[in-house]
This record gives sequence, C-alpha cells and structure tokens, in this order.
Amino acid sequence: MRALSSAVAIGVQAAMVLTLVGLSRGMVADAQRRSRGVGADVVVRPPGSSVFSFSGNFPSAALGIVRQQAGLVLATGTLVYPLGGVETATGIDLAEFNAMSGGFRYVAGGPFGGPNDILVDDIYARAHHAHVGDWLSLMNRRWQVAGIVEPGKMSRVFTQLAPLQDLTANNGRLSAIWIKLARPAESDAFTTALKQKLPGFQIVPMQELLSQMTETDVPMLHEFTNVVIGIGVLFSFVTVFLSMYTAVLERTREIGILKALGASPALILNILLREAVALALAGALLGIVMTYGTRWLMSVAAPMMIQVIVPDWWPIAAAISVVGSLGGALYPGLYAARHDVVEALAYE
Repeated sequence: MRALSSAVAIGVQAAMVLTLVGLSRGMVADAQRRSRGVGADVVVRPPGSSVFSFSGNFPSAALGIVRQQAGLVLATGTLVYPLGGVETATGIDLAEFNAMSGGFRYVAGGPFGGPNDILVDDIYARAHHAHVGDWLSLMNRRWQVAGIVEPGKMSRVFTQLAPLQDLTANNGRLSAIWIKLARPAESDAFTTALKQKLPGFQIVPMQELLSQMTETDVPMLHEFTNVVIGIGVLFSFVTVFLSMYTAVLERTREIGILKALGASPALILNILLREAVALALAGALLGIVMTYGTRWLMSVAAPMMIQVIVPDWWPIAAAISVVGSLGGALYPGLYAARHDVVEALAYE
C-alpha cells in the first residue's frame, strides 16, 4: 500500500505537468483552427496588438483603403470585445463573413434576426448551458441566442457588427480586417504593397500569423510551466523520501542480515535506488493514464479549455519523476548503507 500510494502521488505530479502542457497546446491549436476557419489569406491588425489578442482598434476607413487594392476578392472588418478571461465577442457583417469563410453550419437555430441576437458556437453553448431562444447577459446587455454553430470559425460568440460598435462606443471602428485574395500565393507581395498604404499596421499573411501562434508566445506560460515542473520535482522528492525512509526503518533487520551475509553498502544503496526508479516509472505511467481522465474532465466541466494528449512529453514527465525520486531516495539509501550490522540485527 505504501508503494502504491507513492506511485499514485508521483503520478499526480506527472499528470499535472502533462495536463498543463496539453492545455497550452490545445488552446494554441484551437486558436489556429479558428483563425484558419475564417478563410482569409491576409490579416490586418491594429498597431501593438498581440498574436492571440486583437486588442485595440482603428478607423474603419482603413477597410476602404484595403478594398482599393488590386488582386483582392473580398475584405471584411470585425470588432472584437473582451468578455472576461479568454472569452471575446466578435462583431461581424454576416453576409461578408459567410462569403469569406464558407458560412456557418448551424447545430440549432439560425442566423441573426434582430440587433439583440447573437450566435454562439457549440463549445460555448455547452460551457454556459445555452440553448436557442435563451437570453444571456453580456456586456451589460441582454442578448438572445439566435443560433448555435459548429466551432472553428474565428470566435465563440458573434454579434452583428453595428450593434456591437454602438454598444462599446466604437462606432466606425474595427479590430481587424480579413482579406481574401484572387491568388493566395501572392499574399507576400500583396502584404508588402498594403503596408505602404497603411504604415504602422500589423499586416501579415495568414500562414505567417498561424506560425506565430505557439506556446512560447502566450504571456508568462513558459515561466508558469517551469514553476509547475519545479513543483513536480519537489513533490516527487518529498513523496519518495518519506516512502523510502519508512521502508528503511521497516527493513532495518533485513538490511542487517544482508550486510551480515556480505552485502556491501553500494549494493544496499543500489537496491533502494532501483526501487525508487521503479516507483517513479510506475507513477509516470499512472500520470500518463490520468491525463486521459483530465482531458475528459475538461471536456465536461470546462469545454472551453481545450486539452490535447502530448506523447512527446511522456519521456520528459518520466524523467522529472525519476530525478525527483532519486533525489528523495538518496538520503534513506545512504542511511541504510551505513547501518551498523550489530545494531541492525538487534533492531525490533
């Protein structure tokens, strides 16, 4: 039971690391999928905006300049407004957005019918228990859910552009312009030409924008991951230290018998360290299995937190467990190896 509880404790720290990495990758992959789902070839963003946030806005006159460029098939502007946390509402021109993205696929309901209507994707609907016809309070206003759409197109909450501009005091302003080209292969040349017309704006081809969406671009995520890994090593150290120290006390007479039969201190230490490695590997395996459980739990309890399984991190999680476990087993092992034979045989 002691060994099992130790393996489970090590498994929890391994699962913690793997879950964090899986969440960061899942959220990045979801952001990439939603950006790709717009169907644009080039994106225009305001100066100073980050890869994962279209913070800030600019006059919609920029959209008129974009539409004058040669080689353009369609350009549409959107307004993004934060709802709190990772959630945002996006104001769109539905006809233009459908023409660019191929249109929404409705799980339930249909398109906007009035200025107070919103569309939500299926993930948002499950997370907030929303149904067609429900009224939601967002941005200090009541909105009625007109339709629930399949996820994967830009945002999770959509309003009509004009009502959102009016509500947020952003009349005549946009957060981004999405551009579809007649020849997508010429997106670099188009981008270079457009930058001359809109100096200071962040104008990038879609493929470049997607390539910039990585875990390292999420603010403080790398530092937070390192902190969690450090906690994992410490957790393994303490768990195995307590387990192995208790085991040494319980096996004092057995250690004495082994030394009386000629076992060297190195052999005693080797036996205990091998047991620690076995516990670490068993715990890492349990942690890998646990991540499938955390992914299911996330999909039920927090659908908007997308977690993926990260097999390339399995060896890293195992190594973290082994390092912490070996550190925790070292002192009990040395303590056992230095036991006096007579005292060990007389131990009750």
